Amino acid sequence: MNQIKQLLKDSPRARWTVMILVSFLMAANYYFYDVLSPLKSILQEHLNFSSQDYGIVAGFYAFPNTFLLMAILGGIILDKLGIRPTGSLFAVFMLIGAVLTAYGATDIYREGGPGYNLMNSFWTAYSPELKMMSLGMLIFGLGAETSIVVISKILVKWFKGYEIALAFALNLGIARIGTALAFNISPRLVLEDFWTLPIWFAVMLLFIGFLAFLIYLIYDVKFDRQIKSQKSLLAKDEEFHLSDLRKLFTNKSFWFITALCVTFYAAVFPFLKFAPDFFFHKFGMSREASADIASMLPYGTVIFTPLFGWFVDKKGKSATLMIYGSLLLVFVHLLFGLTFFNVYILIVLLGIAFSLVPAAMWPSVAKFVPEHRIGTAYGAMFSLQNLGLFAVPILAGTILDKTNPGITPMMIETGAKLNYTPTILMFAGFGIIGFIFALLLKRNDKTSGHGLELPSNTSVDQQEGIT
Repeated sequence: MNQIKQLLKDSPRARWTVMILVSFLMAANYYFYDVLSPLKSILQEHLNFSSQDYGIVAGFYAFPNTFLLMAILGGIILDKLGIRPTGSLFAVFMLIGAVLTAYGATDIYREGGPGYNLMNSFWTAYSPELKMMSLGMLIFGLGAETSIVVISKILVKWFKGYEIALAFALNLGIARIGTALAFNISPRLVLEDFWTLPIWFAVMLLFIGFLAFLIYLIYDVKFDRQIKSQKSLLAKDEEFHLSDLRKLFTNKSFWFITALCVTFYAAVFPFLKFAPDFFFHKFGMSREASADIASMLPYGTVIFTPLFGWFVDKKGKSATLMIYGSLLLVFVHLLFGLTFFNVYILIVLLGIAFSLVPAAMWPSVAKFVPEHRIGTAYGAMFSLQNLGLFAVPILAGTILDKTNPGITPMMIETGAKLNYTPTILMFAGFGIIGFIFALLLKRNDKTSGHGLELPSNTSVDQQEGIT
């Protein structure tokens, strides 16, 4: 018993310091992912992007994790090699991708800088700016999603048996501050002669987040040395083997929660990509006000997600919360698309839905997946989730262009408004599919005995032997 108390993770101060350090990197990740959202009209003005072009840049974030399965491979690499080498490698990918994305919008590049002629030599229907920025988002996404997998495993490593749902919830809350700040700060950083400043500011935040991760590695080294000294780092039956993939992929709970993850996030994150533009066109708000309203969603989750995480730790009901959150998401999107209901109330309700599902979903995975397989599980979930994050922004942009024929960026600048109703109803459709999978997950939990409805601290002990 004395040996267990000597572990670094048993110190609340140590494990919460770890959570803050890795959450800063995740917040910087989220900030960069959403930095272009309030700049859609700026991109159209300076780079002559269409809505579909904007959707392509946004969607290419998910390309490597959708079509190259890099999040799954990253999860396997994580389980085989460990947190330190995997996390460092993919954090560097994030930085490289962010720099290329920002560079693709600069005057230096557009005036024939390095890489311009290469990008102008193929697929000439698409501009060199579009291709360079898409490449940057691709590399950024390659690093970003696996980095989130790494952070998820870090939280399981340090908080399993403690406040795991609250830790995941606070991590998400801090990360979404990054999203909120991107909506608030980006349009205000635009300068007439330096309109790419918001993107470069996001690059700087990523670099600071990388430094925070390097500080975390000091804690990780010390913790692993403690475990090794107790000769319990990895027992032979706890080492990851490729045969573990079969056990994971034949688990019905894993597939139901993954399908919910894909469809739920497909109805939220791509919506956020278009939300400022949607509020501008449908509700007649200024660009700044539209971005501020969109930022209320992630700001709201900073409050609600930890609250629901605390509830899951103490009371359980994870499967039920996922059902309620999915249903509320559908309700809000239908009101957005079909009515002019108060936008402030709707964005708060969407924030509640966006808090309910993730606060219950991410810690639930640790209840039916053992820790030595958790990186692969999260990697597979993020990889499939990226299918939605890749395809849905492109689909949304295409629907927006098709349902608004003949409206050009110049016409928008002179007062023309886009019809967003079909696009928003598409988001509602994904929410309905997610609601169905949430129902199936709860039904399966009753027969599998994974304990998704049980409090976190109660079920951890019960789940230790489940594989």
